Amino acid sequence: MKLFLRTHLMLIGFILVQLAVVLMVFWFDGYDHPRIALYAAFLGILIMSVYLTVQYFTLREFYRRLSEPSADIFETPGQPGSAALSRALDELMDHHYRKSRQQLRNWEREQAERLEFMNQWVHQMKTPLSVIELLTQESDNEKIDSISEEAERIRKGLEMVLYMSRLETFEQDFHVEKVELHKMVDEVVTDYKRLFIRSQVYPENLVDAGLTVVTDAKWLRFILQQLLSNAIKFSAGSYQTVRISAFQSDQSIVLEIKDSGVGIPKQDIGRVFRPFFTGENGRSFMESTGMGLYLVQKVVQKLNHQIHMESEVGTGTTIHLTLPYALG
Repeated sequence: MKLFLRTHLMLIGFILVQLAVVLMVFWFDGYDHPRIALYAAFLGILIMSVYLTVQYFTLREFYRRLSEPSADIFETPGQPGSAALSRALDELMDHHYRKSRQQLRNWEREQAERLEFMNQWVHQMKTPLSVIELLTQESDNEKIDSISEEAERIRKGLEMVLYMSRLETFEQDFHVEKVELHKMVDEVVTDYKRLFIRSQVYPENLVDAGLTVVTDAKWLRFILQQLLSNAIKFSAGSYQTVRISAFQSDQSIVLEIKDSGVGIPKQDIGRVFRPFFTGENGRSFMESTGMGLYLVQKVVQKLNHQIHMESEVGTGTTIHLTLPYALG
């Protein structure tokens, strides 16, 4: 109703001014029958009111849809009103809806094709990479060791690409189950054994055996890999320990990963989970891509877990990952 009145405000004002002008013309011409003049004005206003009433009920649905737009931009328009303007609007909106749907379907198909190509390419790259790793195993040659290190970096990069692509279809790619934390941490530490040795950093798994959480094992493994990788990278050459522990808090288990590395400046703490953000440490550690923690936060949010980071420059970083406790 408000939108209808605002739309017709100028028309109402114009008609009232017109009636007033006509009455003034008759009055200055010597017409001295005010009752008849007022009656004529009343008839004019009555006719205008009838016209506005008919217009309102004819265009009521039209104005309602303009006043209360749907939250879904792809919602199909409802039944068109009887007015020509309402029908024209419905036809225009229906045309745009169909065009938008077609563009969205095309975009989704292109995205699916890109993801499929990227996944196939990553898997194809893993084959020659595995051959390189086999050829460089158990070698005492310094050059061969360097090749092995670079191959390991490539593998981690390829795995990150795969996990990023899987985020697009996360709802179809996760399975909630009971996961034993101590065992999971041990497996991830074993994966990074060579990196620990090469970086002169020592892992310490203090998680109690038998402590179980409810989560997706594959995605939790990815989270731990990224967090441990960062802890090792920023503690390299320190001969310090990366401690992984856990404690119960209400109905949750808090997994704590603590390193004694370079730490993170205060101005960067609030931004470390942004995509491609590397901060001051990123300028010192050229391997930083700024995507690891971003992906970790996205996965944590999708799994309905929580992550919190505390850090002090020169002292180290502590990360708390809150997971639901598996009862029974």
